[in-house]
Amino acid sequence: MSKKAESTLKNMLLSLTCIALVASLSLALVNNMTKGPIEEVNKKKVAEAVAKVLPPFQEYTVDTVEVQMPKGPASMARFTAVDAEGNVVGKAVQSFDDNGFGGRLTAMVGFDVDGNITGYEILQSSETPGLGAKADQWFQKEGKGNVIGMNPADGMTVKKDGGNVDAITGSTITSRAFCRLVSTAYSAVSGDSGAEQ
Repeated sequence: MSKKAESTLKNMLLSLTCIALVASLSLALVNNMTKGPIEEVNKKKVAEAVAKVLPPFQEYTVDTVEVQMPKGPASMARFTAVDAEGNVVGKAVQSFDDNGFGGRLTAMVGFDVDGNITGYEILQSSETPGLGAKADQWFQKEGKGNVIGMNPADGMTVKKDGGNVDAITGSTITSRAFCRLVSTAYSAVSGDSGAEQ
């Protein structure tokens, strides 16, 4: 019969240390194995979003632009799309707003060469299902709060605040966050470093 280890502080600490070491090594291994595939999925998701929000294009380039946010400057990815002749057909920005009802709302927003909105794609949202989560369709061309074709230079706020955008019914906070992230994206393509608050 094997002898049972004595329950002492030294033995408990040794056991916990071994368990923590095995657990951390396992987590590191899983993280290392999934890191590459996750990055590839995210790159593909961004590329698909760029294609959805811009007019047809041949290729695009990516750069980073710094915009002013309420909590200070933030860097955002800006995608410049060109046709086969090298003419710019539009720009897209991966923009966000941290003040949605559920926290951060992230979207890819596309603009034509005149600054008009050509499309958007919600990339990340923690908004309430059935309410704020409607943002993925509400502001589309066929949606009730259609913003496609609007130019944020003319202002982009919800009607409840005296603006020009129909808010999602029962989800004004999400609608405000959406308008702010579009305004921030517009500032990134128009060269204005300050976003409309």
